Amino acid sequence: MKKQILLCMAALSFSAASAQTYETKFARPLHDVLNDISTRFGVRLKYDVDTVGRVLPYADFRIRPYSLEESLTNVLAPFDYKFVKQDEKTYKLKPYEYARRTEADGEKMLSYLSGLYADKEQWEQRRGVLRAEVRQLLGLDEMLAKTVKGAKPVLSKVRKLDGYTVQNFALETLPGLYVCGSIYTPLAKGKHALIICPNGHFGQGRYRKDQQQRMGTLARMGAVCVDYDLYGWGESALQVGDKGHHTSDAHVIQAMNGVLILDYMLANRKDIDDTRIGVNGGSGGGTQTVLLTVLDERFTASAPVVSLASHFDGGCPCESGKPIQLAGGGTCNAELAAMFAPRPLLIVSDGGDWTASVPRLEFPYLQRVYGFYGAKDKVSNVHLPKERHDFGKNKRDAVYDFFIKVFGLDQKMLDESKVTIEAENALKSFGDKGEKLPAGAVRCDS
Repeated sequence: MKKQILLCMAALSFSAASAQTYETKFARPLHDVLNDISTRFGVRLKYDVDTVGRVLPYADFRIRPYSLEESLTNVLAPFDYKFVKQDEKTYKLKPYEYARRTEADGEKMLSYLSGLYADKEQWEQRRGVLRAEVRQLLGLDEMLAKTVKGAKPVLSKVRKLDGYTVQNFALETLPGLYVCGSIYTPLAKGKHALIICPNGHFGQGRYRKDQQQRMGTLARMGAVCVDYDLYGWGESALQVGDKGHHTSDAHVIQAMNGVLILDYMLANRKDIDDTRIGVNGGSGGGTQTVLLTVLDERFTASAPVVSLASHFDGGCPCESGKPIQLAGGGTCNAELAAMFAPRPLLIVSDGGDWTASVPRLEFPYLQRVYGFYGAKDKVSNVHLPKERHDFGKNKRDAVYDFFIKVFGLDQKMLDESKVTIEAENALKSFGDKGEKLPAGAVRCDS
């Protein structure tokens, strides 16, 4: 039976080839070529690309009878398409993704980068170049020049809960543009650590249950936590346009918001210990966590969650809308995270997304850079191989343990059941007696 199939395939191939000529560039419809590949190699092709009307020149000459993947690479390249292997018998065809590569690409990139510096001196020269060029490519200083100087936020009434308080804020950053969020503060007196918490793309944004659990628990243990909304996401899409978040401006405005919130907190809160400034976020918030540490050296501890990889920059424009990965002749998020050395850094990864490679690729690379400072113990990885892309309990526990260790938070107050899960309206409202946003103000609100 197998022999009959091979003979049939050969006959089809011969028939198709005999109908091609030099004058026609041996062209064939792309869809027909892909069908032949599927039959020849006995695999299923799933389509996330449009092949209608696509014609492939020199079609059969691109086939490698000894290699399915080389054949797919040759056939798809002229159309800027790519493939992703889903299992041994299934391949998905997708458009080219500039922000996503393969683990093999990440391994090669980290090997290349490691070859650029052999010691602390060479690394710090490289880091200086990256810091300047990332800032320039992002356009941060140009954006900061346009911001509202000395802005005072609109504040809600403080809500007193079990061991902590919550207060909503809206801070005017660009004229008429407000970034909204909430400040979670310990009830205990004294100087507190501060943790800036950029939001990711998880459903319900910063109003979701696990976000409130994390903010409230960290506050109960002794850290002031500030979370804030993505630019042009959810509700604010109605005000800045449907594509507000899906523009390159989202990248720089989101980073700018994090910097300005830190500015405000340090300038206006007397209960902040400026030697303990953390940053923590998951998914797209993890990408922003790394970026903020590149842009602002005031941070003293960093914990990006389910985000870091050498082969994925983050597909959303708020993570890769500006070409910051071109800094220094080419970089990646793992090298940008390494710029935080030798300060405490936690990487949380799992087996169900692009961070599956962290224990094998990114973490050993980070350890090498931290080793230049004799500080390998300052970088850690909590890997959860059976978990998927979320900010679940085990990931939150890893974050709690990290900040307990580096900021001396009170572990006795670690009890998520004590956190009140507030309704969405409570976290976005300024109340009947609270201050009001000016008429026409645009919220960076989810």
